[in-house]
Parts: sequence; structure tokens; C-alpha cells
Amino acid sequence: MVQVLDSTLREGEQTPGVYFDKHIKLAIANLLDEVGVDIIEAGHPMVTSEIHAAVKSIAQKNYKAIVGAHSRSLKSDIDLALECGVGFIGIFYCVSDERLNTVFKKDLDSAIVLITEVIKYAKQQNPKLIIRYTPEDTVRSQFENVLKAAVAAVEAGADIISVADTTGYMVPGTNRSMYDYISRLKDEFSKRNLSLKVAVHCHNDRGLALANALDAYRAGVDIIDAAALGLGERAGIVDLAQLLTVLTVDYNERRWNLSKLVELYDLVSKHSGIPIPANYPITGLNAFTHCAGVHTHAAAINPMHYESLNPELLGKQRTFALDHMSGIASLRYAMTMIGEESLNFDLQQDVLKEVKSVGQRGRIVDLTELKHIIDAVKHHQTYTK
Repeated sequence: MVQVLDSTLREGEQTPGVYFDKHIKLAIANLLDEVGVDIIEAGHPMVTSEIHAAVKSIAQKNYKAIVGAHSRSLKSDIDLALECGVGFIGIFYCVSDERLNTVFKKDLDSAIVLITEVIKYAKQQNPKLIIRYTPEDTVRSQFENVLKAAVAAVEAGADIISVADTTGYMVPGTNRSMYDYISRLKDEFSKRNLSLKVAVHCHNDRGLALANALDAYRAGVDIIDAAALGLGERAGIVDLAQLLTVLTVDYNERRWNLSKLVELYDLVSKHSGIPIPANYPITGLNAFTHCAGVHTHAAAINPMHYESLNPELLGKQRTFALDHMSGIASLRYAMTMIGEESLNFDLQQDVLKEVKSVGQRGRIVDLTELKHIIDAVKHHQTYTK
């Protein structure tokens, strides 16, 4: 059974221009707990005193979810996170030769000493603390370096090793397959009889974050990171709603309250200033809206003709848009919704003509405007008699 870590409040705030006020962070965390995510990554307390206060406030809530904090491989960062009362700390440090040599001026062994000392220190302060170690930019680092650092981290007390596709580099079905990477890493851990969980953190630079996360899922990964609206650095990370819906519908992981996702996304969108694209899967305005005449005719009879997901799963309803693509079936369906079923065929054709005319100007006719169009058509017929 896979766990889901939500990073809207940590990775999400690395989206340019995004910051959530403390009370909004608490509201987001409340909804995440209602959705049923396993871990809420509440922030990096060292970044600002406000983030520190928000993480502490969230950690004090009696959530079912574990509340976590982000940390560099520094004891001072660990101390700040522990002050907040979190039950989970994610520690990161790179292990690629190129970055170690040019940025940190360290060799791998020195980096591993630093990593393991911080992990041991954190465990000494709180033996029940769950510790995740992430070799930054895992998949583009030398595999031998990743393995050596990960093994040392687990032996020092880390509970989770996270595979970070920091730049959205992985591509399913190629020699950069996340399935192959996770499988290989788990095999190496198994050979050493190590007891740990493996997590995955996929960025969306190529639009493949969800595909890579599902590749990791098939390989037996234990934890998948996601964020509402897929917020995060650059193109962001795995979208939470898409991940939970696919895991629920297609992999039978029926543990989440998907009906809370719409409320969560509305809140995150409003306070991040990032609109939900109308054509966004699952949570977009058009996700369950049928438009073309042939589609609406078939969908009105049986929605599964043109749907593979039931909107009721998310507490949503399917809709039928009226515009230049509309046919008589979609018009009649809309007319039943406003009590105009008795309109004769000729009047229906006149109404449809007006609807198409409005649609050709780039607008959708909602039910209120449809009522006005019908009234005008009726009036015109009466006036011309």
C-alpha cells in the first residue's frame, strides 16, 4: 500500500511568487488531512520565522497525517525543525561528483560523514522521529554514489531514502526509466538486508511527473510526493488530484476522500494566485464538460460513452456546454434543466441557431442566458405573427 506525501506547503512555496499566509497554510493542512494524505510536508522552518511558526502551528494539530519539515544537512536546521514538534524530517544533500567538487568542495566520503552525523544527531534528539534522506538530483548522480550514501544514511538511522528526479529528467520506456531505477535500487537494498522505505519525488519539466511516479509505483515504491495543482520549482511536481484519482480508480488504492479535492484546489488556487486551467485533468472546469453535439447526445444517454471517470467520485457533476459546437441533443438536455421541454421543434431550431451564433463569438451560453434566448425567440415568433 503506497503512501502519499503532500508538499504543497513546502515545494509549492518554491513556485515563483507563491506564499501562503499562516492561517491559509493551516486551512490547507486541514483539507489535506481530510483528503487523507499520509504525510504533510509543512515547510522548511529555517527559511523564515513565519514559516517556522506555521510549521509549528500545523504540527500541533491532532492530524491523522504525519506532519513533516524540510532540512538541510545541518544540525541548526534539525534543531529548528524539532522545535516545531514535527514527526518527520526530510534531510537532503547532493552526492554527484560534479556538484561535490565544484559547489561544495568535498569528496563523497566527506559528504557521507556530514549526512550521517546529522541523521544520528536527529535520532538522538528524538528516537521516534521519521527521517528521510534525499540525495539531491538522485537520478543524474552516479548510481554508486547514491547507493553508498543511501546505505550509510540507513545505517545511521534514516527510515526513508527518496529518489529525486530534481530536473524532470526521467522518461518512461527509455534507458532513463524510473521503473528500472527504483527496481535496481530496491534490489541493492534487499541484497544488504536493509529495512527502509523508498520514496520518489518527480518534477514535471517534461510533463512526465505523473507517468514517472506511476512507473515508480509499479516498481514497488513506498511513498510518492505530490502537490496541489502540481505546484513547485519551475514546472512543478506530480499533481495531487491526478495521482490520487489514478491510484484510486486504476490501481484500486481506495483510501482517500477525493470529494475534498475541489475545495482544496479552489483554496490553493485562490491564495497562490495560480489559476486552475480550464482543461486541467480532474479539477479543471472542463474536465467533465461535454461540448460537441455527437458527444453530448451519446453522453446524455450513457456518460461512459465519452467519460472514463465518474465526476461524482470528486463530488462534481458533468455538464453540457452550449456554444457553436452544440447540437439539438445538448440543447434539449439544457432546456429540461430550466423547465422548457415543451418548446416546439421549430422554436428549438431557432434557439439553437442563436446559441451557435453566440458560440461563434467565443462565448459559452449558460442556463441563465439560454433562458433569455428562449424568451427572445418566443417574443420574436409572437411579434412576427
